[in-house]
Amino acid sequence: MTGSDGGLVSAYVADAERDAEVSVRPKRLAEFIAQHRVRDQLDLLLKGAMRRGAPPDHILLSGPPGLGKTTLANIVAAELGTGIRVTSGPAIERSGDLAAILTSLAEGDVLFIDEIHRIAKPAEELLYSAMEDFRVDVVVGKGPGATAIPLDVEPFTLVGATTRAGLLTGPMRDRFGFVAHLDFYAPAELEALLHRSARILGVPITDDGATEIAGRSRGTPRIANRLLRRVRDFAEVRADGVVTVDTARAALTVYDVDALGLDRLDRAVLTALVDSFRGGPVGLSTLAVAVGEQPDTVEEVCEPFLVRAGLLARTPRGRVATEAAWHHLGRTPPNGTFAAEAPPAPDLFSVDTGEP
Repeated sequence: MTGSDGGLVSAYVADAERDAEVSVRPKRLAEFIAQHRVRDQLDLLLKGAMRRGAPPDHILLSGPPGLGKTTLANIVAAELGTGIRVTSGPAIERSGDLAAILTSLAEGDVLFIDEIHRIAKPAEELLYSAMEDFRVDVVVGKGPGATAIPLDVEPFTLVGATTRAGLLTGPMRDRFGFVAHLDFYAPAELEALLHRSARILGVPITDDGATEIAGRSRGTPRIANRLLRRVRDFAEVRADGVVTVDTARAALTVYDVDALGLDRLDRAVLTALVDSFRGGPVGLSTLAVAVGEQPDTVEEVCEPFLVRAGLLARTPRGRVATEAAWHHLGRTPPNGTFAAEAPPAPDLFSVDTGEP
């Protein structure tokens, strides 16, 4: 899944909400909540580079969507006091596109490439020399008469972001001096983030209201902020404007987000597995037809969270509903099936705080 998705619990950003997302985005490293180990490592990297008066090493940020990779790229530029140029892998189709971007950078600028694993191969090879030697060779003409014109590039820092680090080539990964993986947020961290966002948006919110929203946010800040905005709408129209636990529950019921953070499509997948296929196993294409969605949508939008939540398992024979899925839907799993023998759901959002 590479495009935007408008669902409330989708970790992908929709075009219509980019401005709202920017408004609550941290501007400095000290304001960034959670990801303690990555934050400390970045702080050392940036302060060391500033003391030397040189751009820091190139930075690769990986992890699921919605955890703050774009935010960290903007923070890097803010901490360094330099400009930032933002683009994405799919937008760079030819090496000439990348050369134009690179030659327009000022000294010390940050170049942020989102979804860098999708950059075109010719552009990727051009990027190698730019990252190492701050030089690009632009080929003019075709065939025997083609000429390579070397162009110097001002020293810069590349920040690459990817949701699928395994698709990066070895040569590309090796050229990053700092590689970090972002983890899902713990509920307490999401609560702190919600209180901060509520202050910025001017939304009165109680502690138990923040706890309720955090518990349905799938460990993802983008989802937490999106749910907060929708609960705010409900509170202003149908309540007294304060986000309390009762208001949050009533609002998220209206928006079809249940206590685990599952939406209509998630529950449709589990219901089809349990009711139509007796818990599975069932193939992806068959399951997608049963819920009226494309297989890619089911596989890349629904399944990652359902698997992490211990509600669905992928097996060589197909998808299987676990015991937890049966109980979540209020059904009793049949004896002797995989569902009855499934292990308990893992603790989804336990993260390393970096503290001893």
